[in-house]
Amino acid sequence: MVGDVSSPSSPRRPRPDGRAPLRAEWDPINPSGGASGDGRNRPPRERKYPKQSALTRILNTYGWRAYAVPVLAVLTILALVFTFWGNPFGADKASDTVTENPLSRNPNPEKTIVGARRAAGPVPQAGMLPNGGPFTEKGQGIWHVVPGATGQVGEGKQHVYTYQVAVEDGVDMGALGGDQTFATMIDRTLGDPRSWIHDPAIGFRRVDGDTKPDFTISLSSPITTRSACGYQIQLESSCYNGEFGRVVINLARWSRGANAFEGDLTGYRQYAINHEVGHAIGYPQHVPCPSNGGLAPIMMQQTFGVNNRDIFNLDKSDGFDNDLTCRPNAWVAPVLR
Repeated sequence: MVGDVSSPSSPRRPRPDGRAPLRAEWDPINPSGGASGDGRNRPPRERKYPKQSALTRILNTYGWRAYAVPVLAVLTILALVFTFWGNPFGADKASDTVTENPLSRNPNPEKTIVGARRAAGPVPQAGMLPNGGPFTEKGQGIWHVVPGATGQVGEGKQHVYTYQVAVEDGVDMGALGGDQTFATMIDRTLGDPRSWIHDPAIGFRRVDGDTKPDFTISLSSPITTRSACGYQIQLESSCYNGEFGRVVINLARWSRGANAFEGDLTGYRQYAINHEVGHAIGYPQHVPCPSNGGLAPIMMQQTFGVNNRDIFNLDKSDGFDNDLTCRPNAWVAPVLR
């Protein structure tokens, strides 16, 4: 038939759009150099498209997903490892050196109430509030910052702790010399070389009300203190409440002290400051009297007595079930003077 496109001798009919007629690509690569499919020897040619590796084919097929999937898998595994086993790449931090054994300092105290009793037990006479003048039983539950700031005290080679001083609204400070008298006692106690600054690692600085401090030292009425510290047994106490970043000094104790101090109200106030600030800067543990007649460690609960068994009877978790009795002590390092 004239014009039969199936005839080898007939010319190819052009496509309607003017392009070359469609035909299958022929792979001219013949590694063996043998005959082609039509029986004629053809010279080898280079492949029009370079041969792709398996990795290249995957990348061309899946694009950015080929990178994202393995990365996400690795991140997921790392997240599980960090969650259940901690950081496997970080070295353990060395604990800070302390001079008073067996104190063990945690530079990042947990946000818990430290100092409140955890279990009820017999109340020793030593823990009872001494007789004395009246004080405000219940304030308004909010505090105002006492104006004032100080320079740094202590070397502070590792940390300079900033603090503010506050007094609860509604507390009658007339018999106590006013807000500034309370603040001055705080500043002088923390700045004394027998206080925590005996350790060159520690320093303190009082900041004004426009600066966020590491903690606030607050004089608080007994009812507010019970709310902030707990009141499982019927004894007035102070505490450090890490959730609020607040050292809570009980107004009842500030006004009357503790029986163990035998009327030394100034000494008791200095003890209360040093003890509760000790909790705030990373000393959560309470410690027992180490020997009969020795000075009580600052982290002993001297508010409740200086005999180990008296304290053990209040909270058996402390575990100091013996009759060792110390002398009251207000300072971290009393031997410096």
